[in-house]
This record gives sequence, C-alpha cells and structure tokens, in this order.
Amino acid sequence: MNLLSKSGRLGVAAAVMALTLGACGGGGSDPQTRETSYGEVEGVNDSAGSGTYFWKGIPYAKAPVGALRWKAPVEPAKWGSKLNAKQFGASCIQNPRLYSPGNTNTFDASVGENLVTGNTPGSEDCLSLNIWRPANDDKGLPVIVFIHGGSNITGYSADPMYDGAALAKKANAVVVSANYRLGQLGFFRHPALRDKAVDPTLTADDQSGNYAVLDIIQALKFVQGNIASFGGDKNNVTLSGQSAGAINILAVLTAPGQRATGLFHKLVPLSGGISVATSPGFPQPANNLAGNNGYIAALTPAPTYELLSGMLLLKLLVDDGTAADAATATAWVGAHSNADIAAYLRGKSASTILKVGLKTVGGMPNTTGSGPIPEGTVVATDPIAAILAGNYTKVPVLAGLAHSESKLLSSFLPLVGHPPGIKLPDAQLFPILFDAAKAKAATFGDIIHPAYADGAVYDPAIADLDTKFFVALRDNLLNSLVTQTPNQVWSYRFDWKQEPAPWNDVYGAAHAFDLPFLFGNFGPSLYSNVIVSDANQAGRLALSDAMVGTLAAFARTGNPNHAALGVSWPNWPGKLIFDASASAKQISVQ
Repeated sequence: MNLLSKSGRLGVAAAVMALTLGACGGGGSDPQTRETSYGEVEGVNDSAGSGTYFWKGIPYAKAPVGALRWKAPVEPAKWGSKLNAKQFGASCIQNPRLYSPGNTNTFDASVGENLVTGNTPGSEDCLSLNIWRPANDDKGLPVIVFIHGGSNITGYSADPMYDGAALAKKANAVVVSANYRLGQLGFFRHPALRDKAVDPTLTADDQSGNYAVLDIIQALKFVQGNIASFGGDKNNVTLSGQSAGAINILAVLTAPGQRATGLFHKLVPLSGGISVATSPGFPQPANNLAGNNGYIAALTPAPTYELLSGMLLLKLLVDDGTAADAATATAWVGAHSNADIAAYLRGKSASTILKVGLKTVGGMPNTTGSGPIPEGTVVATDPIAAILAGNYTKVPVLAGLAHSESKLLSSFLPLVGHPPGIKLPDAQLFPILFDAAKAKAATFGDIIHPAYADGAVYDPAIADLDTKFFVALRDNLLNSLVTQTPNQVWSYRFDWKQEPAPWNDVYGAAHAFDLPFLFGNFGPSLYSNVIVSDANQAGRLALSDAMVGTLAAFARTGNPNHAALGVSWPNWPGKLIFDASASAKQISVQ
C-alpha cells in the first residue's frame, strides 16, 4: 500500500509495477464482479495474497460539490458501465496533519512534505466506501463497518492501518470502511446556507450543518441495500469507529427519532463519548476545551458552530481582499443578502476554505474546530439525556479505551493545568516516526517537553487529562447505557506498552494504539516504526489474535466473550484488560 518500487531497468520496473499494482488492487487474474443497485462493480480476487476479495472506491453518494456542498448527501446516479472498484477513492480534502494521506492517497513521504508546504490533500469528491470479504463462498456473513478518526478534520479510509483484509479473513466477516466530509465541509452552520427563502429545496437535514454524520448514515443505507451481493447479512451490521469516528457513530446511535434504527445492530465506539457539558451524570465543572481545568465534554453547543461559521466568512473576506479587516468584513456581510453570501461561500475552493479556517486572519483565530453539532434534528441536543430517556437505537455496545489515551493528544495537557507533552510540531515529528533509524535513535527528551524528566513524571499528568476527558466521557456513556440495556454493555481497556524505548514511555498504551491489534495490521503506517519490534512480536501477535477474536465474536453474536480470552468478560462496570508481555498475551478482568 506504499510507494511503488523503482528500478533503473525499464523491464524490471514494469514487472515490479505490475506485481505491486496487483497487490494494491490494480489488477487480479480473477476479477470479482458484483451487482449493486447502482450498477456492477469489479473488484479484485486477492485470495493468493490476503485471502480476501475486495472492492474499493465505490461511491455511496453524489460528489458534494457545487450546489450540493453543505447539503445532505444524495444517492449516487447509476453508472452505465461496470465500475472499476480496484483502488481506493480519493480521501476527503483536509488540512495536512500527521494522520492525513499523501498526495496519491497513500501513506508516504509526501505526508511530511505537506506538513511543511501546507498543501491540502484529497478532494471534495470523496464519498466512497470499501469492502473486503474472505475469499470463500460463504453468505450471510456478519458485517463490520468502520469509521475512521482524526478529530473530524483529518483521516482517510485508505490509511493502511484500516486495511480490512486481515480482519475480514480472520473474523470471517465482511468489512466496510467509508470516507466522510471533514472540517468545515463536514460541519458548518451558517444562516445564509439555512435560508429557505434563498433555496426552497432545503430540508431540515440540509439546514442541520451535520453533513458528516449524514454521510455516515448514507453509507449505512448503501450497506443495507447492497451488502448481500458481497456475502454480508444486512440484518447483522456492527457499526464501529474510533476517536472522532466513535463520537460520530454515537451521534448516529442517538439521532432524534431513532432515524438510524435498522441500519446497524451492534455498536463498537473506541476512545470516544457523546456528552455535552451539561449532560446528566457528567462531572462538573465541565467545559468544551475552554481551558479552565474542568472536565472536557465531547460536543460543542450549536451556537458556537454558528459563531465559527460566521467568523470563517469574515476571515475569507479579509483574506481575499474583499474587506480590509474584521469590521469592514462585518459591514460587507450586513450589506449583502443571504443569497449573495451563500454564493460567495460556494464560490470558494475547498482548499481555500480549509486553509483560511486554519489561519489567524485580521486577529481572528483558528476556526477549524469540528464535530457533531447538537442542534436537535440530526444530532440530539443532549445525547446522554436521550439515552437515559430511551430515545436512541438500542443495540449491544462494546466500548474500548486505551490506558494512556492522552499520550497521543498531550497538546491538551494545558487544559488541565500541565505543560504540553509532545514538544515537536507535526512537521518535525513525522520524519522521526517515518524513518525507522530515526525512530530507533530517538530519546524521551527528544520528543517530550523538558518539564517531564521521564515517564514516571509524565504519567500522572497524562492520567489527570485522561480522567477529565476520555474516562469521564466513557463512564458517562456506559453508565447511561446500562440503565436501558444492562446485559448488553461491555468495555475493555488496552494496556499494552511493549514498544522499544523510549516509545513505551512516550506513547505506551496511547490513543489509537489498539487499532493495529483489532485490524491485525502491523505493516507500514504512521506508528509502525515505534510499535513493531522482533522482541515484542510473540506477545503482540497473540494479543492481536485475541482482540480480533473479540470483535469477531461480538459481530456474530452481540457478546464479545470467546474461548481464547481465557476469562469470562462481565458486563459494565466490569472491564476486560487487554495486555501482553513480550512473549505472551495477558488478559484479565477488572
């Protein structure tokens, strides 16, 4: 899934390219053609490689461009000829971060280059999904749909860590991943775009601002209508997501009117919650990243998104020279109709919108904050209150949390009164992570702020942030769910920290580090150089097998217990602890 090998000899280069394209989905001697409600799709028989068949880049909605920007997704048009579904579709356009794709929608050195140049990888035409299934003739297989994380401003389904082949084969399941709109293209709530006098066709969904959440619902509708053609059981769909992906699927779970009921039947939220600051049972004082040392809620109020969208408009006007400063930009807005403003916003390129959102313009700050907007139509005004009232889609839930989540997000430590953790900006950190030799040579002090002498000093600060953020969100969610479905809620904690030094202290059991174990993927990806070693291989692979088995059991039956765990996994508030020594898995109950 990485850069194609190069050779000085044309013949050798052609041979290498052909082999690599075959492995990456560019070929296959026995194409797999399946029928969808929109037309035929041709995938790849990779039985000799990964042991799967796969289809990539299948559109589940029309491109959200032009008049469809900032509107609910629309079903794709039927394609007349057979659709080539052998390569991933474009990622959704985004500002560059560690978790962004490279310039060819792959994980490669250009990820780091974009961090320096500010290039925005991806495309607005990005609403596609990918399907893997075991290379057998089984039908009625459980379906696992995965929604990636990335703070709702970054990420892509083609990230090699999310490759679904190993999970599909080991779990004997159909695995689906999907892109969804990011940043201000996925979450945007400006009054000019919500004015039915300007556009009488606007629906309540169009007006919600929650386009990314609606994208995920649309992808689930595609699965319901078409997954049987790929051997999946539409009546046994597990919806999973990590970080922002977990927040998004919880928004789907609690969507008003239970609009998602029947689209999925089990839920796996990993490292995410859905509390607003005033949710029942959420610790007080709570804030939304306000920096007052309080507990940190998952969702920001709808008025804040309206403020951010208005400020982005002002920044755009100043940035392109239409206005000299914020005051004259405000005057411009007051002198123009909503129709003028909507046309102005839709006339801007997606790249400009994202770049200007990131910048400080005319004294106006970064306006890139994104996530489900609790406006009451697509996303509940208080999802936790909705759960407590029984107004949600009741399904079995398996929630996961890492022991030291915040080690990946240690820039948030000042919010709870501590110095920031990782001291390097993404552009300086990426070359260390990407280069195995640099990763091996790094020291704790190279990466972590000097206020923290070593892991023993660092860990208490991390635990404080975890307590006020990830743990508080998990507990609020699961304590609410068990009031409704007490025998259908499970939780695990991922404790593995067998990385080579110093990474066992820098990251350890950090946010997202359970994902390679759940997907069974330890190949080249952002953190593989700091996770993988010969010394930890035996324990790491044994733990991964147990975790894949857990997801497989839950997807089949709605209960994560299986014999390989060696223990009986109780319902919440009990927790299963996933850990391993260098040589063996270590699974226990707490």
